[in-house]
Amino acid sequence: MIRALVLLLVLLGFQPAMSHGETLSLSGPANVVAEDVPNDVGGQVMVKWSLSPDDRVLKDGSHGVIGYVIYREVLPTAAGLESGAETPAGQGYELGFSDDFDYEANQPVGSVPYSVNQFLDENVDAGMTYVYAVAASGVGNSFSPLAVADKPVVAEMQYLNLGKLWFFIIMMLISIVIIYFVFYAKRGGTIKVRPIAGLEAVTEAVGRSTEMGKPVLFVPGILDINDIQTVAGITVLSNVARTAAQYDAELKVPTARSLVMTTARETVEAAYLGEGRPDAYNEDNIYYLTDEQFGYTAGVQGVMVREKPAACFYMGAFYAESLILAETANSIGAIQVAGTAMPSQLPFFVAACDYTLIGEEFFAASAYLSNDPEQLGSLKGQDVGKIIAAVLLILGCLLATLATVVPDSKPLRMADMYITNNILGEDGLVPNELKVAILDGELEQLMEEDQDAQPAIDGGGN
Repeated sequence: MIRALVLLLVLLGFQPAMSHGETLSLSGPANVVAEDVPNDVGGQVMVKWSLSPDDRVLKDGSHGVIGYVIYREVLPTAAGLESGAETPAGQGYELGFSDDFDYEANQPVGSVPYSVNQFLDENVDAGMTYVYAVAASGVGNSFSPLAVADKPVVAEMQYLNLGKLWFFIIMMLISIVIIYFVFYAKRGGTIKVRPIAGLEAVTEAVGRSTEMGKPVLFVPGILDINDIQTVAGITVLSNVARTAAQYDAELKVPTARSLVMTTARETVEAAYLGEGRPDAYNEDNIYYLTDEQFGYTAGVQGVMVREKPAACFYMGAFYAESLILAETANSIGAIQVAGTAMPSQLPFFVAACDYTLIGEEFFAASAYLSNDPEQLGSLKGQDVGKIIAAVLLILGCLLATLATVVPDSKPLRMADMYITNNILGEDGLVPNELKVAILDGELEQLMEEDQDAQPAIDGGGN
């Protein structure tokens, strides 16, 4: 009677509940190794292992192993598993993970699917010592015996990231070039800067305002003085103010930030004083409107419509108000010069303004207008850095293309891999051995495929 009942339960697919840690003859992984990840701040540990023998496709189409779970203990206090139930204090690495380990009570630090033999633990503390163990998991909440790492691992912080050596070399090269050009300019050397049409037009625009008896309007953007675009705009304002002082033109500067107003007042006053016209300076022409974006836009539009300035300058950071301002000034016939580093707003300024400083031109305005040796030398050195970056990118694209056209050429593939992973990547000066081994294996496979395909081609020709 009992045998018949058991047979009936088996036929109905009944399976008895497993106790904690029951394995159902599932083979575990082997050769567990935990290693500290180099070139980091001590927050990562890489755990690797050999796959379980049951990590394969079974006859019924299912997979013997559905994944791997990773556990860890902390040494030397061994206060139990990091994120699970605590074990009695004093149980160190000598005891390790016990045979009656409770898989459900102890939460793993991570898991990976089948056929994956490594796990990156990114939740460790520098200076702590850890012991790792890995178990294979199967269907029905089954687990293999734990495979414990032979040695503990210490998460260490490295003070030097050797994977960034190429970045350091390139930065040092650019810095040396910048220092050289700065001293070259200070000794009286000539550093040629390409003429910038928008800055050359300042004299024309201010002169037109003087002839028409109308003011010059300068808009320094809508961001505060801590934004680099606002600082660059104030630099251009200094040049516009000097020209306005020379031509005796009225200059108006509505601002959206109080600190920008203060800075603009100091800049314009210094420009008028430098031109010997301190009496022509009027601080009331440099005023604050509002921090609110479209409230400020409406205020500037009101100034344009009421006073109809003959020249409008937009130098700074702009958003949706760029086209509104430019179209309003265009409707009153003002000559417009704009400069910004906001890529989304540049098309509007290009379409609506007479002159536009695009990106780098805007930031180069300070060196261009001041002729300061330090700024000119820095500008020239940065150009050399851009040339180096452009050469590396072009060379990398060329090698990647040639490596695709000639896939069995090891020198081309190696050069492409070195530029991508070492110079532009984080593999340091020496090529990664694993990546080189993978590349060699791919080349061998390509050669074997070519050899297999050759007899077929010869046979087809005969």
